[in-house]
This record gives sequence, structure tokens and C-alpha cells, in this order.
Amino acid sequence: MKRIDPKKYNLTSRTTLYKKMDDIFIIIDRKSRIIMKDGYRISEQAKSIWSVDPGISVKVATSAPMCTKTKEYLRQVNIETLELNALNISL
Repeated sequence: MKRIDPKKYNLTSRTTLYKKMDDIFIIIDRKSRIIMKDGYRISEQAKSIWSVDPGISVKVATSAPMCTKTKEYLRQVNIETLELNALNISL
């Protein structure tokens, strides 16, 4: 996996992005729960990525627990969620 610059997708520099083949991973490494407010923000980030690269798949990798409602919302907008420790990324 290769780390990429979020400014290419008009995102803040605090956003951590990795690219692997045709997948872009939004990395969220924190301990507090991911709630719907975060889900909406992730959705907006994905829309920004899709506006630059329309055919790319966006996935979220996180170490935090995720609210069930948020996980379902992200699934509906075609954003897959993964466990961060399953990717073996050194941050």
C-alpha cells in the first residue's frame, strides 16, 4: 500500500489516505466510537474522492468501534468498512 496526498482529492491534510490497486482507504486511528456525524463526514470525503476518480472503490479502515447505524449507512452509500489491524499498515 502506498500513502497518497489528500490534497489531490480536495481533502484536509489531516486525512490519512492509502491506495492499493483500485481501492482508496480512509484510515481512522482513534479509540472513540465512530458515530453518524462521522459517517456523514466520511461520505462527503468519499464524494470528493469520486469526483476526481469516478471508478475507484472507497473503503474505511478503523481501529475504533463503529455504531451499527453508521456501518449500515456507509454500506448503503457503497463504502466498505474494515478493521485497521487486518490491513497491517504502520502509521
